[in-house]
Amino acid sequence: MSKLVTIYGGSGFVGRYIARRLAKEGWRVRVAVRNPNEAMFVKPYGAVGQVEPVFCNIRDDNSVQSVMHGADAVVNCVGVLDEIGKNTFDAVQTDGAERIARIAASLDVGIMVQLSAIGADAKSMSKYSRTKAAGEAGVLVHMPNAMILRPSIVFGDEDGFFNRFAGMSRFGPVLPIIGADTKFQPVYVDDIAAAAVIGVHGKAQGVYELGGPHVHTMREMMNEMLLIIRRRRLVLNIPFPAARLMALGFKVIRTLSLGLVRGPVTADQIKNLRINNVVSDDAQGFKALGITPTSMKVILPDYLWRFRPSGQYDAIKESAKNLK
Repeated sequence: MSKLVTIYGGSGFVGRYIARRLAKEGWRVRVAVRNPNEAMFVKPYGAVGQVEPVFCNIRDDNSVQSVMHGADAVVNCVGVLDEIGKNTFDAVQTDGAERIARIAASLDVGIMVQLSAIGADAKSMSKYSRTKAAGEAGVLVHMPNAMILRPSIVFGDEDGFFNRFAGMSRFGPVLPIIGADTKFQPVYVDDIAAAAVIGVHGKAQGVYELGGPHVHTMREMMNEMLLIIRRRRLVLNIPFPAARLMALGFKVIRTLSLGLVRGPVTADQIKNLRINNVVSDDAQGFKALGITPTSMKVILPDYLWRFRPSGQYDAIKESAKNLK
């Protein structure tokens, strides 16, 4: 019988790519999510019954354990960029990660891959980064041979980064950003999945910082994106003091609306935007795993074309201009 892997958050941005790769290799894949009915798109990744979405609440021991029984490996891709209700940074990124590792150890699951983030630091000013670091520590207490992946900003078809800013560029001559000079090392989502699969096979352990082949500032990434979608916009940097005031205003609005209205940025996210998000000089990375990372310039045109002024017809119109 083929091996079984449980992927917590397996229908999320990164998780779905891991699920697809493992399904192609013949693994049975259990995709543990909060809303299985919204994760049915993962089923065609494999043969009938090979990939199954199942309900799981990682804040609950019994729920986590129920979807882990019989698994040969577990992958945790669950994380939050903003705290909503009971899904706080502590509950999800610290307690949830530790819970999965603890139960995996109790069930003698031999392999665990934990998705973290570059910048995970117990001393960080950002609660997001502190809880990521605490989650890593909790995993290693119970699963000392776990593989921990720390990617930089992740791009791909379903990303919430380039798609978001490309969408914003359609509504005016100015594209506002925060942290224009902060450096990032954008990494392709499927390259992260390839690294995770190596870990699931038990061929790698320890911490790996994953970044693409090039380092870019936030402003450089936005200019590259605008070039691809063929829009001329003024990339306007919002100074950090002004950004903090903006985040405070959105927090007040969110409180008054009982959470119905959410702002585009939080104070915690602004703290992260002050710090470079690149692979450390002494860190293990793609090279140690034998993976050649993909440049964003190769992938972005494949999915950002829809934000061009004429969408899929933009290239045809440009060609037509050359006809005599």
